Amino acid sequence: MPRWVKWLLGVVVALVALAIIAAAVLPYFVDTPRIQAYIATTATQTLRRPVKFSSVWLRVLPLPAVELHGLEVADDPSFGAGPFLRLDTGRVRLKLMPLLTGRVELGDIVLKKPVITIIQAADGRLNISTLGTTTEPRPPSKPGRTTGAPAVAAPVAVTRVMVNDGLVTYVARGKGDVPAQYRLSGVDITLTGGGTQITFKGDARLQPGDVGLTVRDGIVAVGGARPLSEASLRGKVAIDGKDVAPLAAVAMGPTPALGGGVKGTLMLGGTVGVPTAAGEVTLSALTVTQSNPRCPEPKRRTLTIPSVKLNAGWQEQRLIGKPLTATLGGGTITTQLTASLDRGVRVELADLGIKALPLEKVLVDYLCQGYAVTGPLDLTGGLSFEARDMWNTLSGPGQLRVGKGKVVGAQALALIGGVVRVGGAISSVLAADVPTQAFDSPLEFESITGTYTLANGVATTRDLLYTSRAMKVAIAGDYGLATGRMDLDMVVTHSRGELKAKVTGTTASPSIRVSPSSVLRDVDPKKTEKGIKDLLKRFGR
Repeated sequence: MPRWVKWLLGVVVALVALAIIAAAVLPYFVDTPRIQAYIATTATQTLRRPVKFSSVWLRVLPLPAVELHGLEVADDPSFGAGPFLRLDTGRVRLKLMPLLTGRVELGDIVLKKPVITIIQAADGRLNISTLGTTTEPRPPSKPGRTTGAPAVAAPVAVTRVMVNDGLVTYVARGKGDVPAQYRLSGVDITLTGGGTQITFKGDARLQPGDVGLTVRDGIVAVGGARPLSEASLRGKVAIDGKDVAPLAAVAMGPTPALGGGVKGTLMLGGTVGVPTAAGEVTLSALTVTQSNPRCPEPKRRTLTIPSVKLNAGWQEQRLIGKPLTATLGGGTITTQLTASLDRGVRVELADLGIKALPLEKVLVDYLCQGYAVTGPLDLTGGLSFEARDMWNTLSGPGQLRVGKGKVVGAQALALIGGVVRVGGAISSVLAADVPTQAFDSPLEFESITGTYTLANGVATTRDLLYTSRAMKVAIAGDYGLATGRMDLDMVVTHSRGELKAKVTGTTASPSIRVSPSSVLRDVDPKKTEKGIKDLLKRFGR
């Protein structure tokens, strides 16, 4: 037999013998009950939360380690009675060389499938903010054998903590609202270091929506008497998701449904308790889908925005996009976005600017508005609304101009036609010549201009002006976006005069009252009275 083979066999036999000896003598070096008490006491003092586990097992191979089973870390009682952390199995490795000299030093900690619950109260407080909040120094206990075995060394320095396939649930409690829940599944993260700095890196999936998160170059600066929640935070997070629809449904509600892919990179900052993030985020093929009973089949309509880009930020429960830019059909949208998430979702769009946006894609194809017009929209102003009830909470001022286009909405055509027809009927009876044309086909116009103010879903204007070759229509009054209720004064100016009308009721059932004086110029008053009576008889009144 060759000499090197003999040497190899000797090494193998020696390793096997060493393992057998270690398995036999290790329990004499490690007092398992005292290790159990030591770990529980140290963790409780560090976290300032009760820590318990059902059992402890000592493993020899492949490396000496203590296994913890049924581990639980209690939550802050003000957030509930459930545990903050649950763990089926955790492993604390023991450093071999110190162990052979009679000292117990802890090495890597491996946490398999931990379940962590992070809760945000209605006032914005997080349950992690009270972790380790004591400033009172309490040295860890020093377990040892009463029979004279060596004591465990203190303080304990942990080199690395590894989390495998963890689950983090984030619960945001609002005032009177159903709590929103998000999950980080498949959490694989490694924390390395000690002393005043901990580095971390890892991966996770944000649920619902299966959005991938990759964390790199993470650093938590710890030390002194500060609790963990006040430790400064740095790092980089890469975001990659194919469809944000399930995630958006939790944040903003089921309708309208938002979808599309997301990709970006954020830089972490702030503290562990109050983290911040900033970076570039892009939403591709963003879709807004809802069912609309006003639409012909299909009732379910989708508006697709090819690209939305924002210089995103996250701070104090607010998502910020400054600026946010989007494109649609050759038009552009720019704004300063702020979405507050502390009590529901409230969205503010400041410095809103819309340029050459094709209204047909929005008003006709998506919203099926009865008062729809086509043409390029230019708009400046601002908007705010609550995501739970957008149409009834829309507020903000604005100025608009619609370029050359057509009135295509059936209700708008009927309204203008009704005003002119009523005015024409009065004029015809009284021998005043007002043109009456059919308003069953689209009306071409040169422009629509005006300013407006939105307050809780009601639009108010004093200077809306529709201009075409045949006429000008000036409109002042109020219009409910959600209810369709109107209270408008209209003045229709044409080549031979003008018509004044009061429009009330709803868009589905408007009431039109034309002022006779606006079409009765140079007409005898007695003839006027007789003509109106004849007109009312025609209408069966």
